[in-house]
Amino acid sequence: MNTKLVTVFGGSGFLGRHTVRALARAGWRIKVATRHPARGFFLRPLGTVGQIDFVKCDVSDAESVAHAAMGADAVINLTGILFQKGQTFEDVQAEGAANIAQAAAAAGVRALVHVSAIGADANAVAKYAVTKAAGERAVREAFPAAVILRPSIIFGSEDGFFNKFAAMARFSPILPLVGGGHTRFQPVFVGDVAQAIVTALSRQDGRTYELGGPATYSFKELLQIILREIGRKRALVPLPFALASLQAAFLQLLPNPLLTMDQVKLLKHDNVVAPTAAGLADLGITPTSVEAVIPSYLWRYRAKGEYAPSPVQ
Repeated sequence: MNTKLVTVFGGSGFLGRHTVRALARAGWRIKVATRHPARGFFLRPLGTVGQIDFVKCDVSDAESVAHAAMGADAVINLTGILFQKGQTFEDVQAEGAANIAQAAAAAGVRALVHVSAIGADANAVAKYAVTKAAGERAVREAFPAAVILRPSIIFGSEDGFFNKFAAMARFSPILPLVGGGHTRFQPVFVGDVAQAIVTALSRQDGRTYELGGPATYSFKELLQIILREIGRKRALVPLPFALASLQAAFLQLLPNPLLTMDQVKLLKHDNVVAPTAAGLADLGITPTSVEAVIPSYLWRYRAKGEYAPSPVQ
């Protein structure tokens, strides 16, 4: 086993569990830093006895971040939120990223990998994108050699995109096409992103990599793929951005919002890898297609579940 220790901030989330698994397989000792350590105990079986440990940490608290980074050889920041409930984008994606990078530098950590998102832009209208850019800037200032990874939407068995719309299709006769469904995405498999993170630990070349899958799809095409996979026919109804913003103003008040006004702003821009950006290929990783993975978990949304016949592609 590798005697080196890596602290993973946000290690109990969707991307976190796959990253912890990849790190454990690579032999790292892992410290998962999270606000609620008990919620991450399910990760322990991913490693050998004592390989995965936990520490309580709030990334907006510089002191607790410094404590979590203490003694680590490497640090990985996976923290991020899709909507503001209690925590703000500024708390997590800007201030939190700064605290982590500064703590890593002060502790003499040798490697830092920071996971941001495609579309991070200081001049964007969406607060999500602005704070992601602020986080990247703070990382570059405190830890210049750090690798920054910008994935498109991430898919896998516990994802919040394909599962969300497949679940909606079970009960709703229509699915909304925000902005007409023309926004383009380049979904990337969570296992590929996790492997990119592990590989980036040994790179530390100060570069930014944009991570996308082998194909791009419009929002409408992704919904059509979901409906075909779960064997359901639903009306795809265009929803103009103005009307979507109006609906989001009310939906974002829910405990787990289906849509927020900030997300509507994000949907006005494509979420694909830039033509000149370094990507998975530069990290030695062959991207996995959407079609190769989603049948393994979307079957649960078919009318007859796993006993339903596979859809004809």
